[in-house]
Amino acid sequence: MTAATPLLIATAQVMLIVIVRYFAASGGFALWTARRGIVAGPADPGRRRRQIAAEIRWSLVSALIYGLPAGLMLAAWHQYGLTQIQSDLGVAGLLWWPVSVALYLFLHDSWFYWTHRWMHTPRLFKHVHAVHHASKPPTAWAAMSFHPWEALSGALLIPALVFVIPIHWSALAVVLTVATVMGVTNHMGWEMFPASWVEGWFGRHIITASHHEAHHARYNCNYGLYFRFWDRVCGTDRGLATFRR
Repeated sequence: MTAATPLLIATAQVMLIVIVRYFAASGGFALWTARRGIVAGPADPGRRRRQIAAEIRWSLVSALIYGLPAGLMLAAWHQYGLTQIQSDLGVAGLLWWPVSVALYLFLHDSWFYWTHRWMHTPRLFKHVHAVHHASKPPTAWAAMSFHPWEALSGALLIPALVFVIPIHWSALAVVLTVATVMGVTNHMGWEMFPASWVEGWFGRHIITASHHEAHHARYNCNYGLYFRFWDRVCGTDRGLATFRR
């Protein structure tokens, strides 16, 4: 066994986990959508099948790309002890646990907002981000449908954060779960939350499908991932789309 073997094993394991997670999350929400009698994506069946096939192909490439920095992170934690991922929880750890989750989500949302907005500059949109917007309208399978360069930009931040900001492994699992679920549900073609939530405090601060659908319809607004904070601060929030529930 060479020194590189643990890294290769960790990377392969994480790639497989990301692929399985993609099919479980996107497939699960796509099935839920179908059982509600909602046709997500284009109305024409042939075009819809082609779009979903393209979404899955791009997403599988993205899953492999996401696995690279995540594999490095896993090996650095398990094999070399180089990260700030924690395994024990004391009193201080319990107090830091919710703070770390909120901090990671805010930093991830900030990174996403600014890189996403950058992706909408004409040249980058044409050559990179247009892959994601080729889903018209998107389906649950489009959550990871990215050009490889966009996938790489999305894959880097959380693995980088674990080297500088302490977080318990269970808190990191919550962050990754939130990222997965929100990435899928914001694209699945209908609003899963009740109107009282979407139109109340929750929807004024947290992004749901109704908010992100307006981005896919108008392109020049609603760039955030989890929170409406940066869109409101920067004047790019255009409210909610009229959406199925």
